[in-house]
Amino acid sequence: MVSEPNFTTPSPGGGCPPVGIQLEGVILPPVLTIDVILGLVGNLVALWIFCFKLKAWNPNIIFLFNLVIADFLALVSLPLRIDALLRGHWVFGDGMCRINLFLMFSNRTASIALMTVVAIYRYFKVVHPHHRFNRMTKRQAVFVSVFVWLLVITPRVPMLAYNHMKGSKNKTQCFFFTSYKEASRAIIILVGMHRILTVMEFILPMAMLLFCSIRISMFLKERRMGKPGKMRKAMRVCAAIVMVFMVCFLPTTVTTIGVWVIRSYRPWDCTAFYTFTQLTIVSLGLNFLNSALDPIVYVFSSSMFRKALVDAMKLVSSEGWLGSALERGRLTSDI
Repeated sequence: MVSEPNFTTPSPGGGCPPVGIQLEGVILPPVLTIDVILGLVGNLVALWIFCFKLKAWNPNIIFLFNLVIADFLALVSLPLRIDALLRGHWVFGDGMCRINLFLMFSNRTASIALMTVVAIYRYFKVVHPHHRFNRMTKRQAVFVSVFVWLLVITPRVPMLAYNHMKGSKNKTQCFFFTSYKEASRAIIILVGMHRILTVMEFILPMAMLLFCSIRISMFLKERRMGKPGKMRKAMRVCAAIVMVFMVCFLPTTVTTIGVWVIRSYRPWDCTAFYTFTQLTIVSLGLNFLNSALDPIVYVFSSSMFRKALVDAMKLVSSEGWLGSALERGRLTSDI
């Protein structure tokens, strides 16, 4: 058990002292290492299939490909974070600190936005098959993807403009929210914007995902389309995305709200602030688990991807259990 630090009471100058590295220094390195290994394996396979095995792309594939790019941006940021946690301090300088934080938080937003687009695309395919949205061209899908990236990056750009380093020499830390006392007014505003985004970018897409899932289920039941097995297959896309959302992003949202409430209504309670801030940082490990789980979304979201994966597995072993399992679950066409 990690001992309780001595800086959980307000300092004479007001505000709570920096949090530093305690609990996250023990838990995060192995968790992030697993995230990197699983994420790289899954996404390298996905990238190989997208680039070399898919002969024809559709809007859904374009959205999924952008999700792979978002995952890689996150994965390249993690080794530096793992190194800093193992050392106990940050050695890569202010510039890399800014870029690292920018990539970390941009990935979360990009993954959420792109998974939501995939779910909405499936919703229109099933519930509104004649809607003009379903006649989207590949060029239009690229424009949608670019718009999503601009929407994701714009609110995070200010993170690159400010110094997030704390401490000096062999005690430097690179964290976005570690104290009240040392923060300038600009940083306080930036952190406030970050917390609002963290909460809203979970709640709004989650509501849209639940709406899409419920409407797809109701539509198929009302129309009695196909067999129960077909209904389950149509629901797997939204179910897979909802699962990733709940596992990877709900903990960070809850702990961020906790820090927000304490900062606003109990600024003297440094013990609670320390606890929730530590939990917020630790929950980042689950945030990056989405890079390892996203390949599940690819499999459930596209029969083209699934068929290409099955064919690739057959090259390895035509009798392999994984290839056989995927072959049995393959859909003949995208809904």
